Amino acid sequence: MKVNLHPKEGLLFNAFMLFFIIHSVQVGVGLAGLPRVVYLAAKHDAWISVFLAGMITSVVLVFMVQMLKQYDSADLYGIHVDTFGKWVGHSLSFLYMIYMSFTFFIILMNYVEIVQVWIFPTLPTWQLSLVLILLVIYAVYGGIRVVVGVAFLSVVGTIWLAIVIFVPIQYADFTHLFPIMNANAKQLFMGAQSTTLSMLGFEVIMFVYPFVKEKQKAMFFVQVGNLLTTIIFTGATLISIVFFASNSLEKTIWPVLSMFKIVRLPNLERFEFIAVSFWMLIILPNMCFYLWAASKGFSRILRRKQKWGVWIIAIAAFAASFFINSRYEMNTITDLVAKAGFYFAFCYPVLLSSIVLIKKWFKRRESKHAETS
Repeated sequence: MKVNLHPKEGLLFNAFMLFFIIHSVQVGVGLAGLPRVVYLAAKHDAWISVFLAGMITSVVLVFMVQMLKQYDSADLYGIHVDTFGKWVGHSLSFLYMIYMSFTFFIILMNYVEIVQVWIFPTLPTWQLSLVLILLVIYAVYGGIRVVVGVAFLSVVGTIWLAIVIFVPIQYADFTHLFPIMNANAKQLFMGAQSTTLSMLGFEVIMFVYPFVKEKQKAMFFVQVGNLLTTIIFTGATLISIVFFASNSLEKTIWPVLSMFKIVRLPNLERFEFIAVSFWMLIILPNMCFYLWAASKGFSRILRRKQKWGVWIIAIAAFAASFFINSRYEMNTITDLVAKAGFYFAFCYPVLLSSIVLIKKWFKRRESKHAETS
């Protein structure tokens, strides 16, 4: 397997699209319940934990991009082989494929559950799952540029929802925020860790990087994308804290969606129906990029056409949807994927980046020594 990819010119996209990619894949189903899960860990300082999580993500992105810059045009699959050799590298890549496939499935099932709870209680799971999976397959079949286009449309088409989130602030009680910094360091970091499922997605930079034209600008745009995500997540959490009473926030599964209930428009009393419907546009880039990146392994590792991977993962996800019959099962699987995501998206890339940077430094040192001797 080649370490560096050299895509055709028609498959490349401008670096500024990384802003839309990073932001769109981070914002997904996790945002709907983010304030509650963080509040359970850090109480009224939860908004500080969310901001801290955004800063940690920014640092991890620095490691990722610096690692990618050590190569001409490599993705994670190629870096694994170059760093660890064929067999170990392929094994690590295969584990990453499994992780991304499970994340794709979790995003799908969590959104289906939201639709069933808020709009169509009697809707069979398989029907909505089938529609979403086919829609994602259609996008991924179009190639990386189509998937990037989905990310662009997602951000442009749903950014107005971020403004609507601030509507409940007129009913806020800001005394809920005091005393500030009442949580200790352990609680703040536990709260930051609980944002993992919501922050996930930025790791796709390790797969789309070879398709970026101006690679020297990649760092700036991924950081700006993550910054916008951090601002929205922190704002949503802060507003939830001042809007809900503490007991209410702990018991509200999807506080962000619940706050949409107070929004009233002429001839439309249930605005949350609109929000849940538009949420599909929010989760589509998540599903598209995870399916695209996971299926890319079939061509990179197994030397099979990528469409084989698309169909295998999609069919497996659709089949697995029949086995989720309760919220307890959904929560259990979601928690497991979130814990795995903490290691696959936050811890492992930092470790791998450190190994690559050290290895490249020794190689440059050896080459300079050979030239002078």
